[in-house]
Amino acid sequence: MDIKGKVAVVTGATGGLGSRICLALAKEKVNICLVYAKSKEKAEHNLQEIKNYGVNAAAVQADITTEDGIEKMFAFADDIFGGFDILILDAAYNESIPFQDLDTLDADKWRFILNYNLTSPYLAARKAAPYMRKRGGGRIVTISSVAGFRPSGSSMAYSVSKAGLIHLTKCLAVALAPDILVNDIAPGLMEGTRMTDNLTREHVARSLNSAVLKKAADKDDVADAVLLFTKTDSITGQTLLVDAGSFFH
Repeated sequence: MDIKGKVAVVTGATGGLGSRICLALAKEKVNICLVYAKSKEKAEHNLQEIKNYGVNAAAVQADITTEDGIEKMFAFADDIFGGFDILILDAAYNESIPFQDLDTLDADKWRFILNYNLTSPYLAARKAAPYMRKRGGGRIVTISSVAGFRPSGSSMAYSVSKAGLIHLTKCLAVALAPDILVNDIAPGLMEGTRMTDNLTREHVARSLNSAVLKKAADKDDVADAVLLFTKTDSITGQTLLVDAGSFFH
């Protein structure tokens, strides 16, 4: 798909990775609807950076964990841009809870993390499809994690939610074909992101040491992978790991 002039809705657009994804899209002349939860000042700052590339951009505050919030961001994109062609589901939540600490990972925390990282992406993709089909189809890119491939990560709920998201991507690829392609990026540890800020120093050190390249995954590499999946006409239902050699499959 030629993405020049297309419109992308990006959730988690004020985070360390989300900001890089927005800039990568803007460099390709994609117009962007930034979705943020609380960081209004960061969203406004990102808007100015994006507009420097000569594209249209607007920001909307929305709670993507609710159907009302999802409807709000899509209705905003429809009003401002006349619809959208690309959906990047970057928003996520994590909390550092050792796997052995089942008492802390209670029912409320479990439900919150699973809803944020798995149910909400499903609901967003489901509601995005009619908007995209009005414009002839589209591309959806989910952001999971290397934690979805192995029992690791900030918590058991986070790991399970990302494993579910990886399989959800495959299922959506089948459900939305042939006019909407759905793919996933599974990053490893990335520096300068909210997800990493919520990890213990010990966890970060273990993650860096376990990668064969002995370094964090590059956010720009992840953003470039997102571009690949927005442009492709023949890849769907796939997950690409960008993890400095942390997991092989």
